[in-house]
Amino acid sequence: MKKILEITNLSKKYHTEKEEIEAIDNISFDIYEGEFVSIVGPSGCGKSTVLSILCNLINKSKGNISILNGYNIAYMLQSDSLLPFKTVLDNCLIGLKIKGLDSLENKKYVIKLLNTYGLGDFINKYPNNLSGGMRQRCALIRTLAVKPDILLLDEAMSALDYQTRLNISDDIYKIIKNEKKTAIMVTHDLSEAISMSDRIIVLSKRPGKIKKIYNIKLDNPSTPINNRKDKMFSKYFERIWEDLNE
Repeated sequence: MKKILEITNLSKKYHTEKEEIEAIDNISFDIYEGEFVSIVGPSGCGKSTVLSILCNLINKSKGNISILNGYNIAYMLQSDSLLPFKTVLDNCLIGLKIKGLDSLENKKYVIKLLNTYGLGDFINKYPNNLSGGMRQRCALIRTLAVKPDILLLDEAMSALDYQTRLNISDDIYKIIKNEKKTAIMVTHDLSEAISMSDRIIVLSKRPGKIKKIYNIKLDNPSTPINNRKDKMFSKYFERIWEDLNE
């Protein structure tokens, strides 16, 4: 596989009037085209800090990030953040308008995505007409509208109830794979990570350091819901759970 992102010795320290807080320390890993990679670890270990640095929301303290061959990144937040006074289509076009890329061709591309992924009948509806899962699909399509190569997903399904979360994990996984995108996901849900990922990066307690990286090799890989039934699933769960609780 083609390497598209290199992260080397990444560190971040936050400074307050009273103290210095080291969030992450000396993190290094590569990302390859088409991968789905999850980052897991204890609360406060700096998982979201890594994503925030990758998309330039905050500055790193040390280290190097190399995005190869002109690849670009988009960030899908924990909340869907849909604007209630805009239609589904207009919500999905926001990123394009901000970038000045709201051409007719790009609008047609967004409409195609909405039709392909079950939101075609809601193009002119408002967010209050959508279920929780549909809102997340809409938020994902808004992120895909700018045609990123790498998607950053920060607890993108955490606000949903359990059943909806299972279903939308299947939806999001299928959309990302169908659109041939690379994804880096932060999650507290270990089952979610194992069922969706090609690799899992386990971080230690703060300051977050890489404790272990798992290549997820299921016997019969399929959709996230079906992957939870794979006999290797529980083995990975036990191993990573032990890492998180050491």
